[in-house]
Order: sequence, then C-alpha cells, then structure tokens
Amino acid sequence: MKNLEIAEILNKMADLMEMLEIDWKPRAYRKAARTIENMSKDIRNIYEKGGEKALCEIPSIGKGIAFKIEQYLKKGKIKEFEQLKKKIPQGLEQIMNLPGMGPKKAIKLYKKLKIKNLKQLISAVKKGKIKKLEGFGKKSEKEILRAIELKKQSKGRQLLGVMLPIARKIKNELEKLSYVKRIEIAGSLRRRKETIGDIDLLIRSDKPEKVMGVFTKLPEVKTILAKGKTKSSIVLRLGIQSDLRVLPKESFGAGLQYFTGNKDHNIKLRKIAIKKKYKLSEYGLFKGKKQIAGKTEKETYQKLGMQYIEPELRENTGEIEAAIAKKLPKLIGYDDIKGDLQMHTAWSDGSESIEEMAKAAKKMGYKYIAITDHSKSERIAGGMDEKKLMKCLKAIEKARKKVRGITILKGAEVDILPDGSLDYSDKILKKLDIVVAAVHSRFKMNKNEMTKRICKALENKYVNILAHPTGRLIGERRPYELDLNKVIVTAKKNKVALEINAFPNRLDLNEGQARIAAEKGAKLVISTDAHQTDNLRYMEYSIAVARRGWVKKAQVINTKTLSELKKFLRKHNSTRF
Repeated sequence: MKNLEIAEILNKMADLMEMLEIDWKPRAYRKAARTIENMSKDIRNIYEKGGEKALCEIPSIGKGIAFKIEQYLKKGKIKEFEQLKKKIPQGLEQIMNLPGMGPKKAIKLYKKLKIKNLKQLISAVKKGKIKKLEGFGKKSEKEILRAIELKKQSKGRQLLGVMLPIARKIKNELEKLSYVKRIEIAGSLRRRKETIGDIDLLIRSDKPEKVMGVFTKLPEVKTILAKGKTKSSIVLRLGIQSDLRVLPKESFGAGLQYFTGNKDHNIKLRKIAIKKKYKLSEYGLFKGKKQIAGKTEKETYQKLGMQYIEPELRENTGEIEAAIAKKLPKLIGYDDIKGDLQMHTAWSDGSESIEEMAKAAKKMGYKYIAITDHSKSERIAGGMDEKKLMKCLKAIEKARKKVRGITILKGAEVDILPDGSLDYSDKILKKLDIVVAAVHSRFKMNKNEMTKRICKALENKYVNILAHPTGRLIGERRPYELDLNKVIVTAKKNKVALEINAFPNRLDLNEGQARIAAEKGAKLVISTDAHQTDNLRYMEYSIAVARRGWVKKAQVINTKTLSELKKFLRKHNSTRF
C-alpha cells in the first residue's frame, strides 16, 4: 500500500508542477509514479534492504525522486510537495482531476476567471463564461458538466486493479494465523467488477475475537469503525472500508454465496427457494427448521436444481435461467492464456528491455509474446519512425537468440489516423508478424466518422488486433462515439481480434461488449498492454472481464498454440512466418 501512497503523491507533484509551468519534471514524476504503482514488490522493503541506492535501481527513478521517496518513508511527508501545495489554491485539484480537464486547463480557469473550486466552475458554466475562453468553447461547457457527473458516479469507488492486491494482502496476513481455518474475499471483488466500493472478507475461526483483534490492528488501518465478535469494520489509510465477518463451518458456503452475488441475483435465488418450499439465507438452505445445504456453495446451487454459477456471473443477467437449463458456458480459465500479444519496451514508452519482458513472460509459463511498441504518431509515448522500427525488429531477432523457450513475435501498436489509414505503409506492415491497430487521437469525432475510421483500418489486410476498442479510461474518459456492432461485424469479416485490454483503468472491451462480440462470433484477444514486467500480472483482470462476459476459451486467440495462432495471424499475408 506504500507503493500506492507514494505513486499518488508523485502524480500530484507532477500536476502541481505542470500548473506552475515547470518544464520536463512533470513527465519524469509521472513515469516514476507509474512504475511504483505497478510494482508487485513493496517499495518500503526495497528501501529497507538497500537504501537510496536500491531505489535508484528501479526503472524511471533517479536520485532526486529517490531522495523524496526516502523522505516519505522516513517522515511520512515530502518537503517539496508541501511547498508546492501552498502555491496553488486547494480547490483547483478537484477541477484538475475532472475527466478531460488536466492541470493546464485548470490553471487557465483560475488565471482568467479566478475559478478555484467546483462550485465556482459550475456557476461559470451556467453563466456562459467558459465558452468565451480561448481553448474551451461552447462544446466544452457540456463536456465539463458531463465530467462532473462522471466523477460523481465513480465517487468512493476504486479500480479492481487497486483493490484486489490490497484485499489479498490483508487476506494473506490473516491466513498466517493458526486459528483462522478459512478466509475468502467476497462481494463485488469476488465478482471481479471493474470498480469496487469496499473489501468484504469472510472467515471461519474457533477464536474470532482474536482474529478481530489482529484485523483492527493491521498497520494499514486508519480508523476502526466497529469491532465485534462476529463482525468488524475498518477504514484503511487509502480511505477504503473493509469488513470482516465470521461464519460457522456449517453455513460458510451459504454465507459466501450470499455475500458474493449482487442483490438481484440473491433475490431471484430466494424466490426459487420459496417456490420449492425452502428458505434461503446467509445461514443456509432450510426445509422447515432443518438445514439441507449451506456448507458449500455448490451444494446450495445443486439443491436449488441448477448448475454451480461462477462468482463472476452472479449479476442476474441470465445466468440463473442458464444454470437451471444446464446451459451455462464453460468460461475461459485464469490459466488458459498461452501468451501476451500487447506489450511495450524501452523502444517506446516502456521501461524495460525486450529480453527482460521475454524472460518475465517465460517465467509466467507463456509460450509466446508480441513486442508491440508505438508507431511514429505517438510522439509523447516515444513512437518509432520507420528507421527506429527496423532497429527494433533487429533487436527482437537478437532477443530471440538470448531468451530460449519462448517465441517473440515482431509487432507494433500502430496508430489509426483520422482518415482510417495506418501510421505505417503496407510495405512496413508486411515486415511484422502481428499488427495491433489503435486509436490514440481525435477522440471527439462523431459516431459516423469514428466508426468509418476504425472499420477502414480493420479492412487493412495486415491488421490482426484492434486494441482498446472504445478508448475509455474508467472514471477519466468516456468511450468515443462508436457503432460497436458495426465494428464487431467488420472485425469478424476481416479476421481481426478485438482486445480486452487488461490495464486497470482500461478493461476495454468491458464485459457487456465482450459478451456481444463473442455472441456475434468475433474473435477476442486478452492482452496486458504491459509497460514493465510487473504489468504482466494484470492479465487476470482482463480474463475476469472475459469471464463476466460469458466468453469461452475457444473464442480467445491467445489461448491457442503457437501454430494455431500463426494460422490466425497469417490472414491474407502468405509471406508472414
């Protein structure tokens, strides 16, 4: 959790520096923040073992930033951060964090209109003051109001990629206790929703009061809301609430089922139980006073006359009817992926080498990966021109000789330009094993234009994957206007896989869109979009999206063997491979 705290402060420092028009530093701080946030190792442990020198060995962290991290770990604050905060009105941070706003626009609103909080911003929009400002316009007023609404909707919720590691850390700490017989994560986290409100944990223990004592004294605890024999609630330092409940052995399955399914799923199950003259609750399934199921989840579903329903599906979106009819699909498993087909290295905006990414992927048991650094239009992400791309492809060939036992495919994430053409010519694309096409600009095109733009790109015979198809960033940027059905049909026709991007703030396609694509017969690909080796662990987040979208293993191209994958990638390009 220290990683998240430090990353948040470095990002805020970058924002403040940008507002104060400080050159180059904001980018360095953001890069360091991203590295720290995505690390699986605890930065506190790294520092304790090796001091400032060990911090400097972390990619993207120089001596200056390492010194500030050391300050925070020793004193709980960074002196320069405190000084920067005093130079900017406090309310501007809220404005700056609105989707589509950012530091530069926020400071302009302050300098030109003296707007320093959300209340003043809403008032200025209503009075028509914003549209008169250079760089804003009438459309901006509508977008600001939509951004405020989007922020309200996501208030108090955190990304799955933030919450799951925290919940697992708490679970692991409590699992070490000899008197904890079983502990499980429940709630929306177990269903793997893309954003999470709080952390629910269920335990079985003969000494619940002792467990509650440990739980409420964890180092991450900020506030104890309640401490009891069977339930305790805490608030963690990151502002997240966590509840721990004790369940008896004979009711653990029923309790886990009850505290996992959403409200609609549970109501429907209770109605089915009533029709069968049973009573279903968190304590079990009863016939009169006799408990007939509840020790396990599976026996509860079985007694209700249905297949076991995987946690990710428990949302009342047809899973109960399918379970009764014994027609639930066999979902893609968390161990079914054979390779990762989108990742970035130091050749563009990644922080590690091709060899390092390949070695990390091999350690995960992957049979193949694709190196897909950015094309030339992505200047801010270190995009490669044709000359640099050719050097990158030679570096991939060298890496293939150094890292045996895994196949490294030559790829690129190629920008789809506004007119639907691609950032590289066909002559260049022909040299690649895999082409990942993506929109990275002009997000505000109208629905018709954007659909036409993407569909034209999908018709290029060298394109294999459409990356993050809707362009949304959870809580930050809405999806662009798009006829997704048309895109799905075009992708299927042209043998292009639609990506479920695993980056925690993307998860794009989402589960509903993935389900539609799968039902229409389009192929999917599950990729991490990793920018460092630690990002490779994100794979489970997009697998969760696929599972929530009822996706089967056969519908995902990177569950295939290398020879099967090559057949898919070959398309009409007979010279490939």
